[in-house]
Amino acid sequence: MSQQPDTQAVKAYLLDLQERICQRLEAVDGKASFIRDSWQRPEGGGGVSRVMADGGVIEKGGVNFSHVMGDTMPASATAHRPQLAGAPWQAMGVSLVIHPENPYVPTSHANVRFFIATPKNAEPVYWFGGGYDLTPYYGFDEDCVHWHRTARDACRPFGADVYPNFKTWCDDYFYLKHRQEPRGVGGLFFDDHNTGDFARDFAFMQAVGDSYIEAYEPIVRRRFDQPWGERERDFQLYRRGRYVEFNLVYDRGTLFGLQSGGRTESILMSLPPLVRWDYDRQPEPGSAEARLTDDFLTGRNWLEGTDD
Repeated sequence: MSQQPDTQAVKAYLLDLQERICQRLEAVDGKASFIRDSWQRPEGGGGVSRVMADGGVIEKGGVNFSHVMGDTMPASATAHRPQLAGAPWQAMGVSLVIHPENPYVPTSHANVRFFIATPKNAEPVYWFGGGYDLTPYYGFDEDCVHWHRTARDACRPFGADVYPNFKTWCDDYFYLKHRQEPRGVGGLFFDDHNTGDFARDFAFMQAVGDSYIEAYEPIVRRRFDQPWGERERDFQLYRRGRYVEFNLVYDRGTLFGLQSGGRTESILMSLPPLVRWDYDRQPEPGSAEARLTDDFLTGRNWLEGTDD
């Protein structure tokens, strides 16, 4: 059964999701809090950026809510939908990136978003998108299995094929073509999601949004007090370079935000505070650093052979 899109319900959920995730991450960090930075966009709309820096666990983290709008669809959103060119539009979402200080704690990214356009003399056109992915520097099988199991369980009520399809989409999307390697160990990615049933589509977006912190928090708690030194830190900063490359070259959300006149500071909050690039760096064969690319950045099916 199809329903008219309820923009206000989506906005209320996203603001609540932002608050709940911030509270959970502050409890894990134990030292720092997220500052609140409200902003307005001259062309229409605004948002609330929540940013943490130099915490007990989180070196830099941002959980951003935005709700922007305009009278004419940006070019990046109409490339595959020329019929929407010139239509008024709204876009809203929560996007977050967490960069822990300890190299044994992976970076995580998540976002859920909603887009609606209202062409003249036509029904509104909407879609949902989002997902989450994990970027370890030193990999642990149990962390990856937990991450993917949580993602799968969030998708299960919506069909047996949802997790496999969106897991594959995530592997394909978060891939650095110029490096010929994945950014991390994947998770979920979906976009342009509209089955014609708004309530069901909204429920799926909520399931993904709600499951992120259940996927990430146990991993952080398991790893944040693991001892590390200069070697691990150096490798972490080097691998963070891959994260920066993906966000600036390929990420659709970054490109849309910049093209649509979004707030630059909020769009680029995903970038880590410290990073390094080394020329043609190759890890020592058999080392813990080599295991990252040899064993983890492979697009594996992390749930194959598990007991459920």
